[in-house]
Amino acid sequence: EYNVLILEHLAANAAEPRPFSVEEFIPLWKERLTSGWKQWVCTQTKQTYQQISQGVPTDQLGGNSNAMALRYASIFAYYNAEEDIVEAAKKTMFTHRERTAHLGCEFFARVTFRIIHNGMSPLEAIQEVAAESDSWVQNKVKQALDKVTEATDDSKPLSQEEFVDDLALTSMARLWDVGKSEPIKVGKASPTEGTLPGSIYFIVKYQDDFMEAVKANAMVGGDNASRAVAIGMVLGAYHTAEAIPQSYRDGLNQWDHSEELLSNMPLLVVIEKGSGDEL
Repeated sequence: EYNVLILEHLAANAAEPRPFSVEEFIPLWKERLTSGWKQWVCTQTKQTYQQISQGVPTDQLGGNSNAMALRYASIFAYYNAEEDIVEAAKKTMFTHRERTAHLGCEFFARVTFRIIHNGMSPLEAIQEVAAESDSWVQNKVKQALDKVTEATDDSKPLSQEEFVDDLALTSMARLWDVGKSEPIKVGKASPTEGTLPGSIYFIVKYQDDFMEAVKANAMVGGDNASRAVAIGMVLGAYHTAEAIPQSYRDGLNQWDHSEELLSNMPLLVVIEKGSGDEL
């Protein structure tokens, strides 16, 4: 829902591209929340809506959730500079303030940008961006890449397991005490400490097969929706929309709507006219 809403906002301003403004986006966001919102409304969205109603300044909005809320897939058709991409990506997370969530947001924004503009493979982009990132991100990337090696090495027991991907994700997790009768493992839940390495695992393991990555992620369960945005964004940038079979496009209720909006985005219009090579 958020990715489509951000796309609608950018498309409405495509004729006069400008920096992403939370203040400018909020009226559309509030209108959709109160009429026509089609998906689950997260606690951070509810909290932020309440904060706005109470007059909280824009730069103080959001809660401390560590969930990785990636909402900016469309900005790569709007901005063509990496720092502009990162700035806009972070602003789309105005409902979340927690540090690791924003680190994950920035990480995947930079990875996707470099695949599109620098012609890098997902693995190359992941390794390059990780080398420039916070040590927390570096540790999570290493964890994911080590797990891909373990899961694909025939000499390792993990590679022989029937449910190798499921075990890979849970084995990267720590137990998370959330006050329930039993703790859960973070690897398949929503915190960025699980969704970031989990997404990287699927991206790298299935780098050459978009649909296998999508299916494998879905089958593992947990917060596969949050991982799916990162996986789809990165591998979509690498393989392009041609990797999505027509049968899958026909089953997506927002496909035609999104295609129409994307056709008017600044960088895609340039390509259609044949006067540039931004994407």
